[in-house]
Amino acid sequence: MRERDRTVTAFAPASISNVGAGFDAFGCAITGAGDTVHARLTSQPGVVVASSGHPSIPTEASRNTAGIAARETLRRAGANDAGVELRVEKGLPLSGGQGGSAASAAAAAVAVNSLLESLPRAQRGAALGAHDLLEACLTAEEAVAGRHADNVAPALLGGFVIVRAIDPTDIVALPTPDDLRIVIAHPAYEMRTAEARAVLPQQVTRAVAVAQAANAAATVAALAAGDYELLRRSLVDLIAEPVRAPLLPGFREARDAALDAGAYGSSISGSGPTVFALARGDAAGTTIAGAMRRAYEAAGIQCAVRVSRVDREGARVVAGGAA
Repeated sequence: MRERDRTVTAFAPASISNVGAGFDAFGCAITGAGDTVHARLTSQPGVVVASSGHPSIPTEASRNTAGIAARETLRRAGANDAGVELRVEKGLPLSGGQGGSAASAAAAAVAVNSLLESLPRAQRGAALGAHDLLEACLTAEEAVAGRHADNVAPALLGGFVIVRAIDPTDIVALPTPDDLRIVIAHPAYEMRTAEARAVLPQQVTRAVAVAQAANAAATVAALAAGDYELLRRSLVDLIAEPVRAPLLPGFREARDAALDAGAYGSSISGSGPTVFALARGDAAGTTIAGAMRRAYEAAGIQCAVRVSRVDREGARVVAGGAA
């Protein structure tokens, strides 16, 4: 196959973010659905998005997270003269609270980074490591959803991560129990990140700040130790969830149904409308998923549910990579 014909396909998983008290700081990649990006070398320098994956997503490379991440990857690799065409397949809902824009960015960055291996050595520049790829993805996410890494970091790196800082980036990987299950309930409506961020309080009381920090710290301890009872007590968000809940029809009912069915905590994923619940094992996850779906249906809202695990791989090449 000629160099200019080479195509690399990469996949990046969905993610849940905030995860209770970890606003903009906790993120977890989850198995199942994700976004796929096909990247092809072209003779014309620059990045072209031939397909964005959805009519509502722009194909202008400067307004598309896959396009921005690809452009940043080329720039950081020193391969500014390279040409790349992208085709995006959206497996994640728009404005769904599952890290769709972050997944597109992560898949594009990984695909382009792998694709550059087929360029002549004088043109390819240096292959990027995880840090530079994360910076490329963060630049893309900032353009459409604000500068936060709680979706792009797990989408790229996999697993459960703590975003300790973003300037400069400092990402901490957190171990999680093998039997942890993440139940996802996605009601049939959208919630735009900008709208959900607009209702966040500018200030909180000292008591709320202390309690939120304690819950976040205890969540980390619970996941690292596999202490589900501590997880049940600590997965509580006192800042974002109370003000966002009124924007999300059926959320409270679904959350309460999950907890009544045995979930070790339930909250909004990112800005919503997706709701997540944590369970121990497949059987419990299935029971909780059914309870959440019925709660939404009782509120007159269609809802898709699934039971996922922690995706420990993150973004990866699935076709066309180096042998």
